[in-house]
Amino acid sequence: MSDGRPLIGVLALQGDVREHTAALESGGARTLAVRRVAELADVDGLVIPGGESTTISRLLQTFELLEPLRARLADGMPAYGSCAGMILLAEKVLDGRPDQQQLGGIDMTVRRNAFGRQVDSFEADLDLAGLDSAAGKIHAVFIRAPWVEAVSTGVDVLATVPDTPAAGAAAGRIVAVRQGPVLATAFHPELTGDTRVHRLFVDVVRGRA
Repeated sequence: MSDGRPLIGVLALQGDVREHTAALESGGARTLAVRRVAELADVDGLVIPGGESTTISRLLQTFELLEPLRARLADGMPAYGSCAGMILLAEKVLDGRPDQQQLGGIDMTVRRNAFGRQVDSFEADLDLAGLDSAAGKIHAVFIRAPWVEAVSTGVDVLATVPDTPAAGAAAGRIVAVRQGPVLATAFHPELTGDTRVHRLFVDVVRGRA
């Protein structure tokens, strides 16, 4: 940590790395693109961005990051995953590929592409526990998003899809969770300009560093 600013890595194998980097820096962190084991070892926390979870899973193995990342998570490193990152952080994934690897940072079961295809992407305003409520609801962008099917008793549910007729089958589904220093959202806060989720994560990392 330098001048009170934690060093947060963004896994830079695939996905919206630049957007997460900008949001983290706006939230008071220094950032580092992580592609190598040495870079992973240097950071105080890690963001796993959206993208394609099976592709990121294969690349973690190709870059020999899978086991080191699992080890750091098991050792208590804070992490935040959005969309594909949520899938990778789950203990179990439904509708995934047989060879897909899980990181196991959160004791939950996630359904991959639960909201449907790219054309079924949508947006919604959510209440998310732990954020500054004075700023209002958070605007959530879901793109081929997962949802959480089940969580253990040790996982805090931070947000669910509002139970409205427009939500259809997604109504009431869990879309944001936290277990200790590990957070995950089914949506992409880095795409909206609202940095509250990233500021929350920076605070978590700062408290652990």
